[in-house]
Amino acid sequence: MSFQAGVGTGPWIPYIDAGGAWRNASVCGCKSGCSCGELCEIDLPGPVYDVVEVNDGGQVLTPGAEYRVDAPGKLVRLGGGCWPKCQDMAEPPGEPNTLTVTYRWGLPLDEAAVAAVSELTCQLILACLPAGTRGCGECRLPGNVTRVVRRGVEIEMADPTVIFSEGRTGLPLVDLWLNTVNPDRLTSPSRVYSVDYRSPRVTTWP
Repeated sequence: MSFQAGVGTGPWIPYIDAGGAWRNASVCGCKSGCSCGELCEIDLPGPVYDVVEVNDGGQVLTPGAEYRVDAPGKLVRLGGGCWPKCQDMAEPPGEPNTLTVTYRWGLPLDEAAVAAVSELTCQLILACLPAGTRGCGECRLPGNVTRVVRRGVEIEMADPTVIFSEGRTGLPLVDLWLNTVNPDRLTSPSRVYSVDYRSPRVTTWP
């Protein structure tokens, strides 16, 4: 597969977009992702899961038509408008000369992740309840007992300190999900950084 540079546009870098298609990114030197003009945008501490409301001086803006969110957490103004350069911090939200952005932090989860988190949450709640009041079952989180001897029967249990040190919880469903998404038990995501390559702009919401 070959890639050609457009006339007078400078060098191009091939990349695969979110839909799996090969595209060319122009190294044009713009501050806002090599667009034809500068984008009006502000940074939101993230990760941004979704935006509940953007209130600009009492006007609630329409997502997709008047703003969008580009990775990583850039709130982009659409429709030819721009965000106010300053605002009156003494005024409550919704008043003139104010800008309020209400959004939720987090990353979208698939069904397997939701099941694993739900299982862990349920067991943590059970662990906090007094014995005898756990109507939906007993807590299955590892305790501090590693050996039980009763009526001649000896039961060996896994050492919880070893389980936790390996980044596991002792719950099969949760540990299976952890091993699936992080088989090498990395403590942080791997990253590759190049000063010569600029990542393409990706819209994450709506």
